[in-house]
Amino acid sequence: MARKAPPDDYVVETLLPDLVGHDRAPSAFLVFLKLWHMSGGPGRSVPASLSTLAVETGLSKSSVQAALRHLRRRSYISSRRASPTAVPVHAVHAPWRGRSGN
Repeated sequence: MARKAPPDDYVVETLLPDLVGHDRAPSAFLVFLKLWHMSGGPGRSVPASLSTLAVETGLSKSSVQAALRHLRRRSYISSRRASPTAVPVHAVHAPWRGRSGN
């Protein structure tokens, strides 16, 4: 799969050590990076189930679920569902870019 949107320098230089080192949530970094890639970058949305993200990242579904909760709490993503059983649609945000980067 070709890379759709290269990550900002901030993602590697700041977000990586913050999520992995400080928060001790390396799975959150992997899931964020995968959603960034799948969506084509911040400000865009992509439908992705827990199973899809688990297979694509090599993580367990429970690790993906915890990562998504962590990313939502930190405002790096938002998720919505059309119905309780629908595949969630995740929007990637880049709060470090300011209002125009979300």
